[in-house]
Amino acid sequence: MSQKSKRALVSGAAGFVGSNLVDHLLEAGWHVSAIDNFSTGQKQFLAEAMKHENFKLTEGDITNKQTTDKVVEGCDWVFHFAANADVRFGLEHPYKDLEQNTIATLNLLESMRKHSVKNIVFSSTSAMYGEAEVIPTPENCPLPIQTSLYGASKLAAEGLISSYAEGFGFNACVFRFASVVGKRYTHGHVFDFYKKLKKNPNELEILGDGTQKKSYLDVKDCIRGIMTACLEGKSKYQKTNYGVFNLGSASYCQVADSAKWISNEMGLDPKFNYTGGRQGWIGDNPFIFLEIKRMQSLGWDTTMNIEQAIRGTVRWIRDNEWILEKR
Repeated sequence: MSQKSKRALVSGAAGFVGSNLVDHLLEAGWHVSAIDNFSTGQKQFLAEAMKHENFKLTEGDITNKQTTDKVVEGCDWVFHFAANADVRFGLEHPYKDLEQNTIATLNLLESMRKHSVKNIVFSSTSAMYGEAEVIPTPENCPLPIQTSLYGASKLAAEGLISSYAEGFGFNACVFRFASVVGKRYTHGHVFDFYKKLKKNPNELEILGDGTQKKSYLDVKDCIRGIMTACLEGKSKYQKTNYGVFNLGSASYCQVADSAKWISNEMGLDPKFNYTGGRQGWIGDNPFIFLEIKRMQSLGWDTTMNIEQAIRGTVRWIRDNEWILEKR
């Protein structure tokens, strides 16, 4: 893929990763069309983008095919970041993942085909690896039983994208993210722990036994990785015009370690109360650690370790506590 075309649609543009991507693209000289239904996205995240002459925002839902037809027209690239990311409570609303993650992706692909837009970048997830048998987990590992509806819906979306790349000549980059943290972070354990500790600084409930192993990636490193893989030439690992890349850290931590860093950054020393068990909830994978050699082969690497990324996230939440009332 080349950087010749610079008109992009960003779905989920008011979300955590999407809004950071919007800022990056505008700073790099792109013309950006954005769409968000603001079910979880925050208009405040787009405050700076709204001042930019090369930015256009549409409030709408990509589960509506007529909407996707309108916003895709005239673009060269689609950065598809809109999704329902509610992994923990997915079993309470099974259709939501299918509609918002899989069908919405199909709508975008069909609109791209209609308007001859060939380039798509997709934010997938490490959740689709389920409880992987291979650690660290490479992109070509055997896929296990799916443990969450979220992961299953993202895997289905990947299948659709690969089929359109094969059948209609689309150029596609799929990124399987580890847990991303940083500026504008609005859900996940750092957010939950911070909110709990604000309510009760003396005790912190931690789901599971605290030994769950996770890998975290700062959003700035995530965005750099996306642009590196998409715009700086095909990797030797990319087959034809469809490439899959893990984006994560070269290390991992236990949830209990993260809880200590969060507490320390808040100036607290709470008692940790564990609910027990090897996982926090059904679908919570107790060990997530991605192999990132493909990305590193392109010259990309992280600039922050996990502790730095988590502490930086706590500082952002502390400076933007308005977000606690929004979620």
